[in-house]
Amino acid sequence: MKSRLILMRHAKSDWTGEHCTDFDRPLTARGQKAANKMGIWLKQQSYDFDRIVCSPAVRARQTCQHVLKKLHFSHSRVIWEPAIYEASLKTLITLIDRHSQNVRTLLMIGHNPGLDQLLCHLSIDPPAVNQSGKLLTTAAIAVLEYDHGGITIKPHQARLRYFIRPKELNFSNIH
Repeated sequence: MKSRLILMRHAKSDWTGEHCTDFDRPLTARGQKAANKMGIWLKQQSYDFDRIVCSPAVRARQTCQHVLKKLHFSHSRVIWEPAIYEASLKTLITLIDRHSQNVRTLLMIGHNPGLDQLLCHLSIDPPAVNQSGKLLTTAAIAVLEYDHGGITIKPHQARLRYFIRPKELNFSNIH
């Protein structure tokens, strides 16, 4: 049976709040719509999530909450991991190692540049950048699969099964 590590970058956040810290930035309306859209896509894949680990930054938390609604996954089962916020590649590798024990499908919701670096570190094949030269754009999802055994932090051991950005999905009536 395959194991999966799913990486998701938080959705588009609001930079206009004058007295808002980076940690406290909320999602924009576009970000909320994108998070819902990606939640629907995850639901359609019929993944059986063992664990969801998410940054507690407001934009990541709100992204997670939109996804959870689509997945019908309980908030109480989410691990709000402060170390994901502003995490280096080394920190993210440590967190994956810690949270992937006895797990078949793990979803991690976080931030760049760390998630981009993690994706490049773990994937056998380098993922494609968009027209702007970006990898994990806001609300993008990368599904990494491991053929044998569980999720591993060893470099270049995962096959990039899906790499989906919200703009690539066409769902009508997303709220």
